[in-house]
Amino acid sequence: MTAPTAREGAAPFTVPPPRYRLPSDVSLGRVRLQVADLARSVAYYERVIGFRTIGMSGSSATLGARDDDTPLLELHERAGATPVPRRGRLGLYHFAILLPDRAALGRFVTHLASTGEQAGMADHLVSEAIYLSDPDGLGIEVYADRPRSEWRMQGASIAMATLPLDVQNVARAAGGHAWTGAPKGTRIGHVHLHVSDLDQAAAFYHAGLGLDKVVVEFPGALFMSAGGYHHHLGTNTWAAGALPATDADARLLEWMVVLPSTRDVTEAARSIAAAGFQVRTEENDVVTADPWGTGLRLTTG
Repeated sequence: MTAPTAREGAAPFTVPPPRYRLPSDVSLGRVRLQVADLARSVAYYERVIGFRTIGMSGSSATLGARDDDTPLLELHERAGATPVPRRGRLGLYHFAILLPDRAALGRFVTHLASTGEQAGMADHLVSEAIYLSDPDGLGIEVYADRPRSEWRMQGASIAMATLPLDVQNVARAAGGHAWTGAPKGTRIGHVHLHVSDLDQAAAFYHAGLGLDKVVVEFPGALFMSAGGYHHHLGTNTWAAGALPATDADARLLEWMVVLPSTRDVTEAARSIAAAGFQVRTEENDVVTADPWGTGLRLTTG
């Protein structure tokens, strides 16, 4: 499943950034998490999420879908890292694992019932989603998109909501087939962050990075994307007053935006710098951080 590829004039619900605009064929690469106990976290992501371990090196592990060598998640151990408090921290709200179709989500829902894990569930109109927390309290969404033809407008934005999920209907989409792990084609669909100020978030991610504003009327939140997708990034102020995650905490270290070419990486880096934020180069990648210290890596596919 790929994100829709509408561009200028083709996605009436998007607000383009003032300078540089990311190309339509953007995707998200792997996310890097800091965890307190590597073995515990690897076991969780294998048992509950259905990932497999692609590689281990010292205090780090790389995981992905069952039949795919594409890295989706890197876990880095910091022994004794403080778990996420109940009210949250500025930084990660959740990272979202996009399954290739509704049937896969149905298989996951059926599997989840056998694990004993607590989960939240929601119908967002554009997608159907399951919400979990890993052993350190880091948020995870597992979701499947509805077809683009079913998306609707609400005012100047694409219509999104948080409604009860018809979980029995989703489970029936599995067709009686068992979950055998995250299938080939699973990828990172979006990242959602707690921030202290939506205008500051827009200054970095919209005016700087070059994401379109997509949903601007959701209470306390701003959703952004490239190519007309419903969102590659969510930001919210629902943890207002919380402190930013630190090096001593379980947290999101970095998320990755994959661009079509090195020229795109260079242009995005220039735009971020022009917006007043620092960037640096690591080999062929560009690395930066948002105002709350969440790392962002720009790379090529």
